Amino acid sequence: MPTALITGASAGLGAEFARQLARRRADLILVARSADALEQLATELRGEYGVAVEVLPADLADAAGVESVAARLRDTADPVDLLVNNAGFGLPLRFADNDIEDEVRHLRVHVEASMRLMHAALQSMRGRGGRILNVASVAGFISRSTYSACKSWLIGFSRWANAEYARDGVSVTALCPGFTHTSFHERMGLAVGEEGVPGFMWLNARDVVRTGLRDAARGKSVSIPSLRYKAIVALTRVLPSSLTSGVARRGRV
Repeated sequence: MPTALITGASAGLGAEFARQLARRRADLILVARSADALEQLATELRGEYGVAVEVLPADLADAAGVESVAARLRDTADPVDLLVNNAGFGLPLRFADNDIEDEVRHLRVHVEASMRLMHAALQSMRGRGGRILNVASVAGFISRSTYSACKSWLIGFSRWANAEYARDGVSVTALCPGFTHTSFHERMGLAVGEEGVPGFMWLNARDVVRTGLRDAARGKSVSIPSLRYKAIVALTRVLPSSLTSGVARRGRV
């Protein structure tokens, strides 16, 4: 059976990745800060699908937490076949008003932790084969505070790594959803309907994950779920950044 390691697995897209992969009979390693939430999900998946589920609590804003996950990825005796870098959180868009330590922690989770875990996974995947799926965002194509900057880095690095390590049997895919109904926005203090985003712009988590897994299996470097967001990304290539940035400021998320 293949083994998948998923960060940010306790809720949202991470939990949906876990459920869809368990349905495909993959064994799982679930990573998040909350051990209780992970154990609850692990119990559900073991009972419903009969797969092996390992729980690995870790805070990816902390160096020791990242290293504990990296060590598991480097383990060649019990190798990981799929890494899903999904952990992340959002901050208000007004960078100068945010606490700088929150911004640094945001950068560590979205960029540094993802980079370190990719590096660790490649140590055991090269030559053997494997997949890395980095959850980025359509925001990575639009100037929208530090969240966009982090996701832009993840997209660019995934594109390069997918080409570079294809010869070693490893694919790297950046999954770039738009606004998706998960607990992500609730953790920012925004109740459903108060995000400042039109209803037609929202995606379903099941569809996002299904598309990401499909495109990763096809070896695509970038996966953009839904035609509406593919069109938006295409527009960002021709419209001036001053215009796209102005539009992006209108939402609260």
